[in-house]
Formats: sequence, structure tokens, C-alpha cells
Amino acid sequence: MKRTNIKALAIMLIATIVSITASAQIPEGYYDALKGKKGAELKTAVHNIIKEARVLSYGKGIAATWWGFYLTDNDNGYVIDRYSPNKVEFGAWGESCRSMNIEHSFPKSWWGGEQRQAYKDLYNLMPSDAKANSTKSNYGMGVVTKATYDNGVIKVGSGNSGTKMWQPYPEWQGDFARAYLYMATCYQDYKWVKEGLKSLETGDYPTLQKWASDLYIKWAKEDPVSDLEAKRNNIVYSIQGNRNPFIDFPNLMEYIWGDSINYEFDPAKTVTTKVEMGDESRMCIYLANFKTSDGGCTIETPLYPKEGVEVWELTKSYGWKGTGAIKEGTNTYATKFAAESSVVTPEIDLSEYKSATMTFSHAVNYAKKPSEKLSVEVRCEGKTTKLEGFAWPEGKDWTFINSGDIDLSTWAGKKINIVFHYTSTTSEAPTWQVRDMAIIGVKGQPTTAIGNVTAGTQGKFNPTLPYTVYDLSGRVVAGDAQHGVFIVKQGNNTFKVMR
Repeated sequence: MKRTNIKALAIMLIATIVSITASAQIPEGYYDALKGKKGAELKTAVHNIIKEARVLSYGKGIAATWWGFYLTDNDNGYVIDRYSPNKVEFGAWGESCRSMNIEHSFPKSWWGGEQRQAYKDLYNLMPSDAKANSTKSNYGMGVVTKATYDNGVIKVGSGNSGTKMWQPYPEWQGDFARAYLYMATCYQDYKWVKEGLKSLETGDYPTLQKWASDLYIKWAKEDPVSDLEAKRNNIVYSIQGNRNPFIDFPNLMEYIWGDSINYEFDPAKTVTTKVEMGDESRMCIYLANFKTSDGGCTIETPLYPKEGVEVWELTKSYGWKGTGAIKEGTNTYATKFAAESSVVTPEIDLSEYKSATMTFSHAVNYAKKPSEKLSVEVRCEGKTTKLEGFAWPEGKDWTFINSGDIDLSTWAGKKINIVFHYTSTTSEAPTWQVRDMAIIGVKGQPTTAIGNVTAGTQGKFNPTLPYTVYDLSGRVVAGDAQHGVFIVKQGNNTFKVMR
């Protein structure tokens, strides 16, 4: 808020401090297109909302499946395994866990095994004990009447018809049922093959065989959405950008396959699952695999190596690649030029987070001391700060390394940009490659928020001295404030401000 604006405000002391309740609910308007739809039309409307997801790469590493599991399936450092009773501890973030697999609950062979979006979708992927995963095979999910394998969490065997099946125990049956309803809707345009045809039929509607939809609706009712499942939905949404609507609306399934298919659905009036994420909930704030996307980044180049030649380029093999060494004509070796250029992320909003951590992978070659020519910076409120204390490559090969965790908590409660700043000279022109990047935040009241001020402070506001303005949720207000009530912190004093 500009000082010229605050002078016009009526100011009075505030004796109570505003607190933040961190939550992650359905974004406003996300499901509006479902209103008035029913049956097959409703299913297709849901499909159109959730069909596109920013899925992680498959496997381990930053912005990969095991990295995602660390957020979605983590119980105080131990893996939540829905397929076995084994207790396995997570290792380094992004690394796979011993004796565990990435399990497709909706088997990949059902669409031919191609690495399409469904292959990498976290709503379909769970960490699983390797033996349980292998035994489950690519069988459909159903009621096992004769078990040949039972580990106390799942059983595998045959049903009444003699068909091979697997069955989760009651505490997970609703979770898997809603996951299957999601898969049959999100990927209703897939062609189903092999074992999948025992549970599915190709086509937009109903996609699920009648016996399957009836069973999954039954299980979903018997095992309602838990806080754990709802939190996972919110965390996956923070990564992929799409939601599982059968978690958000527990009775949506009835309007598509069940007893309400002749009634119009209204997302504003139906039962909705809500969950408070809690102060220690980790969420993905920013995630980019620069081999597949520019991550919304822009380039700023104060000094070009040559007219019309950019320092940075986006490559499919290495991500962002920056160099001031340019090959000219038929020359075998590149010529070194003095240059300066930055890759700048879009604005990253840390308003609702009390801490944040960044990590990225990079490689550097042709540099004697990489940190002398290259830097990673935070841009916030007109000030640029150089980050220190993270891992740099040696500067003599193309080996990618992980930066390690970089603490961004200094900027909690604010909005920032991350800047990858490159410089070169005519004597040294490194090549810098930045492949992927992630920022994770812990939900809750930022340490810089108004809620950390002692209640009942006294004093007189002076608009000519520095101050910070917050809205009533405790978040910093940047720029001009609109009409309303705000909180102002100045030194050790706290004021309520009405404009």
C-alpha cells in the first residue's frame, strides 16, 4: 500500500491478532460446467475438466514420481503403503525406496502400456511393496472369494466367476473405488484391451462394466472419504493441476452410474468434502521440467553476446541452456563473448506459507569456478538477493547434480521470482544447463505475518516511517489496497486500518 493512500485512512488500535487457517479447497468455479448435467453428459463434462494434468516424469529424481510420493504418501518419514503392512522409511527426497515399486492401481497393460498421461498420473500411482505389486499383476479389482495370496492389506485370488482378481481390505476400498471412478472418467477416450475388458468397455459411457460400477459405488459408500484421502487430493492438485471429483463430491458417482442418473447435478448444492490442510502440510508451489516446458519463464538480456543471438535457449535434452560461446562460420571452436542474461520464473506466491524450500538440477561446463560467473537469485519487492549454500557442479563436464534443499523461508508470506543469472567474458564463457526445479511450501502462518505480533501493543502510527500492511487473513498486501479493513505493523506496534 502506498503511503499517499494510507494517510487518508481512519486508524485505530487493534487488541487482537488475526490468525490464518491454512486450507486447500476446490478452486472457485472449477466445477461450474457440471451444473445441470446428468448421466453420460455429466461424465463427459467431468472428463473435460480433469483430462489434462501436468504429470511428473516417471521414476526417481526432481519432478518425478518418487519425488511426488514424498509429498502424497508420507507419514512422518515412512511410506504409506496401501498394498502391504510393511513399514518402509523414505530416503533422500526423490529417491526410490527399497523393496518398493511404483504401482499402477489401474494397470498400464489395460491400455497397451504406452507411456501416455495415465501412465504417470498420481491419482493412479501408489508406492507399493514389490511382492504385493507382482502378485496383484494386471488383474481387475473385485471381490475375492478364494484367495491365493493375503498379506493383511490386499488379497489376490478368484471371484465367484473364477476370474482372477485382487481386493483391498475395507480401510482402503473406498480410496481405490474413487481412484477407479476417476480413471474411468479421466481416460474415457482410451481404448481398453486385455484384462481390462473384464472391468471396462471402450467408450465414453459408461466405460465401467455394470458389475464394476455397482461394486465401486458400494465400497465408496461403506468407506467414506477420509482426511488422508482428501489431503492427498489437494496435494496432487498442487502438483498436477487437476482434481479427483469423486473425492470432492462423494455422491457424484450416483449421478453418473447410480441411483440419480436421471437428476441434474449441481456442484453448488451437493455434499462437498472439505479438509483443513493443517500448519505442517507440504504443498507443491512451483514445479517445472524444463525439458518439456519453459515453466512460464521469461528471459532478460542486458548484454547479448552478438546482435540477435540469445544466451539462453530451451532444449528438449537439457532444459534451459545458457552460454556466451558462439560458433561462427566454419570455425571448429566457439568464440567467447561477454554476455549477461537471466531466466526468470513467473511470480511465485508464498502468501499462504510459513516456510518454503527450493531444489533444482543443473550442469556446468567450461567454468573454472561456476559461482563466480553464475548465480541463483531471489527477486522480491524490488530487491534482488543472491542465494548461497547450495551445490554447484565442478564446472568441467555435463554431469547434472541436485542443488540440495535451498531455504526460502525468508520470503514466506511474500511473492517472489527466482532468477538464474548468467554472465560470461571473452576469456571465460561457461555453459549452464538447468533441467528441472521445484518449490515446496509448508502451509500456515508465515513468520512475517501479522499473527506473530504480540497482541495489544500500543503506539502512534507515523505514515512517514516504514510499515507493512496485511489483509485480515494475515497476508502481506502489495501495492495499492482496495477499500476495506487492513492490519498495519510498524515497529512493535499493530494497528487496524479502515479505508
